[in-house]
Order: sequence, then C-alpha cells, then structure tokens
Amino acid sequence: MSKKRTGRKRGRRPGRKFGRKGNREYKSDVFSMLLEDRRNALDVYNALNHSSYTDPDAVEIITTDHGISLSIRNDASFLIDRHINYYEHQASFNPNMPLRCLIYYVNDIENDVKYVKEDLYGHRRIALPTPHFVVFYNGTGSRPEKEVMRLSDSFCHKTDEPNMEVVCTAYNINPGFNSELKENSGVLYGYSYFVDRVRNNLANNELADAIKNAVDECINEDILKDFFITRRNEVEKVTRLDFTFETREKMIRRDAKAEGRDETIEELQPQIDALKEDNKALEADNKALIAGNKTLTEEIQSLSDENARLRKALAEAGLAAVEN
Repeated sequence: MSKKRTGRKRGRRPGRKFGRKGNREYKSDVFSMLLEDRRNALDVYNALNHSSYTDPDAVEIITTDHGISLSIRNDASFLIDRHINYYEHQASFNPNMPLRCLIYYVNDIENDVKYVKEDLYGHRRIALPTPHFVVFYNGTGSRPEKEVMRLSDSFCHKTDEPNMEVVCTAYNINPGFNSELKENSGVLYGYSYFVDRVRNNLANNELADAIKNAVDECINEDILKDFFITRRNEVEKVTRLDFTFETREKMIRRDAKAEGRDETIEELQPQIDALKEDNKALEADNKALIAGNKTLTEEIQSLSDENARLRKALAEAGLAAVEN
C-alpha cells in the first residue's frame, strides 16, 4: 500500500536512544558511506516502501557498534516514523541473514530498554519500533530478482506455525534486475551503476585505474556527482579493499573446483571468514581518512546550519542577506 507522508519530524522519539557510539572503520564501503547521509537513506526508504517522506530530519541514523562480532555488523540502520530499518549490501549470498538481523534488532532493543529504564515486568506494554530487514545483492553469482529468507528455515524442526519468525528480503540490484526500484532511487541506481562500471573497466585496466575511471564516469554523467566529488579519495580506497576481497574469494572457489573438490559455500565459509579477518588490518589503515572526512563533513554541516539561522534572523529583521 502506498504511504503518503509529509515531512513531519516523526523519526525521533524524545527520551529514547537507539544510537550507539559508532565504529565504522571496519565497514566503510561505498554503500554504507552513502547511507550515512539522511537524504540518501530517505531516498532508498521511499523507493522500497512506495512512500513520500520529504524531510531528511525525520531520519535518525543509528551507528553500527552492536557490541558483537565485527563480521556480523550491518551497513546501515536508521529510524523513521517508528520504523527501524536495517539495510545491507552483499556481493555473496548469505542464508544466515535472518539470524544476523535478529541479533541486530535484539541488541538495539536491549540497549534502548536499558537506556530509558523500561520495566519489563510492569503492567504497561512497551512499544517497540517496527523492524524491516533488507539486503541489496550486487554479486556476480546468479541470484533471483527478489528472495525472501526466513529465520524458521534454519530451525532444526520445521513447523507450520513457528513461535518466532524474522523475515529478510533480498533485492538483486545488478543490471537487468529490479529496474523499477532503481528508477525510484537515485542512490540505488547510482551505486549499482558505479559497481558495474568498475567491473567492466577491470577487463582492460588494473584495479586502481578501473575504480578511478568509474568515479570519473559517474561524475561526468552526473550520477551521485556530489558524493563522488567530496568523498573521492575515500571511495577509491575502500572500493579497492572490497574488490580485492571479492577477487580472493572467487579464487578460493575456483581453486577448489580445479582440484576436484565439491565444497559447498558453507564448507568454504571458514576460509572466507579468515580472509575477512585479514581484511581488518587493511581496512584499519582507512580509519584516519574516514575520521578526517567525517570531521570535515560535520564542520561543513555546522557552517551550513549557522548560515541558515543567520539568513532566517536577517529575514525576520527585514534585512537582506549579503551573498558571499
């Protein structure tokens, strides 16, 4: 059902605290960078839910330090109108997403209940934000346009009416899939386009040049132009990390096939997990760059807010603002 909403600031509820002290250095890929911006989060949310929220201030970004293993952090979490959304992009299919989503949500709710000192044994029902779990798949493997994963699929004993259920929906955003969704979201379209350009450029370029050329193409074609201009260095660095890991993961599977082994993805997972641990050391080098960029972004936003307040004060005083 289409939801028609105005820009009312209903994303935040006084007295509650879902945000935690974030630690982004191990999960700073381009998708999570994009979703750090409330305007981009709103763009994706509206496209998914056929809604028309217009006020980015209605969005409350939740940082991702869940206090759990780094390997199961999600890319983006945010609140809007008491809906809590967990978005993640993946280059390889993971059937355990419902379990991971359950951990995300329970951890956030536990922190919130502790923060506002709710009485779990009281007579008043505690209101909880409605969760939504979404994966955006952009890997090279064959996956359907849309697939629904359920926590109950992992239960040892199947039942028609499970006492607990978590549903996670995966959308394939590769070229040729979910065109309508990407048409309605400039963020998803731009992100999908960028990744596709990097992969195409790899046919004739080294990885660094393939990424650089993809960024240039996006800027020249006005695809997420401001984002790629302001965060270019960071984008190029984290994309190299992402594609290096993706290539090494393919090599593991290729070598297994060449040696006549028929390991399933699940059997290869320990080796893949080991690669992820190796990647932590590489990604840690990006910490200073990210912190510096975040500080600069905050300073720019602060100056913009101050400028807006000044212009408003001048207008109320019947004076015209002086253009710089």
